[in-house]
Amino acid sequence: MRQTVRYILFVVMLLSAGSLSVQAQNAISQPYSEFGVGLLNKNANGILDAMGGTAIAMQDPYTINFRNPASYAAFDSLSFVGDVGASIFFSTLKQGNLAQKNSYARPGYIAIGLPVTRHWRTSVGILPFSTIGYNVTDNQTIENVGDVSYAYTGNGGLNQLYWGNAFRICKGLSIGLNASYMFGTLSHSSNISFSESNFYNSIVNDDFRVNGIYLSAGAQYFVDIKEKHRLGLGVTYSNTAYMWVRENLLINYYTGVYSSVTTYDTVVHSNNKTQNLHIPQSVGAGLSYSYNNRLTIAADVTWHNWAKFNYGSLADTMANSFSTSLGVQYIPDPLSTKFFRKMAFRIGAKYSTGELVLRNHTINELGITIGLGIPLTTFNTHSSLNLMFEYGKMGTLADDLIKQNYFRIGLCFTLQERWYQRKKLD
Repeated sequence: MRQTVRYILFVVMLLSAGSLSVQAQNAISQPYSEFGVGLLNKNANGILDAMGGTAIAMQDPYTINFRNPASYAAFDSLSFVGDVGASIFFSTLKQGNLAQKNSYARPGYIAIGLPVTRHWRTSVGILPFSTIGYNVTDNQTIENVGDVSYAYTGNGGLNQLYWGNAFRICKGLSIGLNASYMFGTLSHSSNISFSESNFYNSIVNDDFRVNGIYLSAGAQYFVDIKEKHRLGLGVTYSNTAYMWVRENLLINYYTGVYSSVTTYDTVVHSNNKTQNLHIPQSVGAGLSYSYNNRLTIAADVTWHNWAKFNYGSLADTMANSFSTSLGVQYIPDPLSTKFFRKMAFRIGAKYSTGELVLRNHTINELGITIGLGIPLTTFNTHSSLNLMFEYGKMGTLADDLIKQNYFRIGLCFTLQERWYQRKKLD
């Protein structure tokens, strides 16, 4: 009965995350997601997110660290690990003297990890790569034309369905590879309407259907120093991915309010010829230190060659980006039977120069995180509920651009279950 309850709860969490992902596609309100392939997901899993997203040199038997596939090698040889997470944002957008508050959900991830052989571990999951969700309006009065209203909306994004494998080469050294199928639709719409009936209004819907293969590799090396000290090194590399794109363009010319219109002309353009969208390479390195499995300190740095991003006019808005992060985790006593002694306390910080350039300004981002890992003793020793709180800033007010202050609440549920242990009969 107890095991059945575990599975039911985990399935409910999976369905909840999936539902949140679907709703988030229309609920997001982020103007900068208009550019490139949308707002990039730079987050790790819920546990590592609370440490500023620091992940490259992190490895744990009961944590699915998809940021570095070499980490899968640490999975317990007798256990199945499941992980599901999602986030909710509360943001304030500022432009000049104007301010607007929004709240929205960001798509969650779903991942599982398990052993295959003595030296081989595997993981499968789905996570967002980017998200588009914006709604921008502007009103102008033009001489000899009258009042003109502009409305720009977008939704969609890219998702990664990954299969990762890790191999333990020798003591302390492991390598791994994530092979991802990238898919999704990038939808943009623009509407121009005139107050005078002498002009035709127009709405343009432009959809880009994207799919392709994306590969990322990693390596980790851990060495014990004295008895309780451990030092870890990690590197990651993602190749340049060439996505296949098909574009569908629909243009309507009409009069009246768009919900009740008289259409005068429709232009449909479907490009059956496959085009390429380039997602450029990235390189990352990380360092970690742990003491007796109680205190862990880690740091990452990542470079992404976004200046090589290319798809039509979108290429002009991107630049190379650097991101850094630092995180700390403290567990009073991981082996204790007392609830509060087993809780994990986490804190972190992250900074990215940003890959988007508008009006000669790079849209950078800064965030500070704290988190709490709550052991779920109802399940077993290593299952947990993890909370994360982040305060961050993105963008600038210079040259009439938009600055965003946000507060993010992250939640992830990690389930560890022994599946491969045979019971012995006396």
